[in-house]
Amino acid sequence: MKKTLYDLTKEDWNTLFPIELVDHNPEWKNIYESEKKRIIEKIGNETILRIEHFGSSSIPSIKSKPYIDLMIEIPKETLFDENLIANFTELGYSHFVVPAREDIEAYSTFGKGYNIDGKKEQIFHIHMCPKDNVMWKQIDFRNFLNSNSERAKQYENLKLELATKFKNDRGSYVLGKTDFVNETLEIISGKTSAQ
Repeated sequence: MKKTLYDLTKEDWNTLFPIELVDHNPEWKNIYESEKKRIIEKIGNETILRIEHFGSSSIPSIKSKPYIDLMIEIPKETLFDENLIANFTELGYSHFVVPAREDIEAYSTFGKGYNIDGKKEQIFHIHMCPKDNVMWKQIDFRNFLNSNSERAKQYENLKLELATKFKNDRGSYVLGKTDFVNETLEIISGKTSAQ
């Protein structure tokens, strides 16, 4: 029987999909726009309230994993709606639930383009939650780095260091960015002065 993404262990993910940062590709914006259009055509504006391109591939001045990250706002009552999840499955996505932790409420995430046979495809990540989920602060983070080249360069340097250290440890790579992201969000909210 063929393995699916749901069968992969943490070690499988780390081995099959190592952290690799590449130069910004201007085509990513078009790939995002095309995927956004597909999603809205399939699901509709009543359920999909807003879609944003976020993550490093939305910041032209820095290196990034060649993934397209999408943040999708939905009404709270549709958060884990089975029909909505089925529609994303028809678009080629696998659904996962991100459990609640600290100040983040549980929400849906989807992935597409992860081929466990090694064939390269465009990878998409979707984070789907209502607008009051703290994940939406990632849009503020993106906007700040796009308007602050010095802070963006600091983020890129951190990512390059982490990618070298944790090439095959996705969890540690993500955790290694947490303090920087939180510090940046504090700068944005005016709790600390910009350095």
